Amino acid sequence: MSSPSPRVLVQTEDFDLQAEIAVLRGQDGRVGAVCSFIGTVRDRNDGDDVAAMELEHYPGMTEKAIEAMIDEAHRRFDILGARVVHRVGRLAPADQIMMVAVTSMHRGESFRACEFLMDYLKTQAPFWKKEQAPQGGARWVDARVSDDAALARWGIESKNV
Repeated sequence: MSSPSPRVLVQTEDFDLQAEIAVLRGQDGRVGAVCSFIGTVRDRNDGDDVAAMELEHYPGMTEKAIEAMIDEAHRRFDILGARVVHRVGRLAPADQIMMVAVTSMHRGESFRACEFLMDYLKTQAPFWKKEQAPQGGARWVDARVSDDAALARWGIESKNV
């Protein structure tokens, strides 16, 4: 018997949404809904051009934190499964950064759980992002107040306060 696929992957290489959803769905005939979100690198942020983004993390700690987020999504919503893939390293504009996919019997639960996980990941996942400007120079990306507000609507206080 094979072991179940990991729910969380942190990797440098790109991912294929269709393949990731196939792994998440498996052969589960109960799945009636799949909701997914893909985040990509923008070429502008706060009015400044962005040539690249570098993402760093602490291996082991990052996966554990995201696993806890997925456990919380299972407690809050009637979902069957969730999968998060997050890339690290140097990424260019239009590159995929991350994806969240959620399965459930009905679409409402998948939509809500996917949005919950995105709000949680955006503020609580231990990633550090540095933007590279086309003319050289770099800046660390701070959490936005709007991201904290999105998390607060789920009754969770941001650790970034």
